[in-house]
Amino acid sequence: MTQAPAPYFTYLGAALFFYNLVGGALMGWDKRQARRGAWRVPERTLFTLAFTGAALGILAGMYLFRHKTRHLSFVLGIPAIIALQLGVLVWLSR
Repeated sequence: MTQAPAPYFTYLGAALFFYNLVGGALMGWDKRQARRGAWRVPERTLFTLAFTGAALGILAGMYLFRHKTRHLSFVLGIPAIIALQLGVLVWLSR
């Protein structure tokens, strides 16, 4: 019989899920702002969100909204952040 995950893992998973939704939505909002010529989300903010756990949401938002897909820093950087985070997760799970 498998053991149920500790409640904090459930809460952490839910928090990361919603955090990634925010990251993806922010990419959509930034695309909208770009089309309007309005104030934009700084790239540093997007990368900070990615480093702190929203990389999957930002990557999904990039391709869903076709935003920042011509910027090499995003095309290479966001997947690199995901790979780094997966590596840390594997290392911590040992």
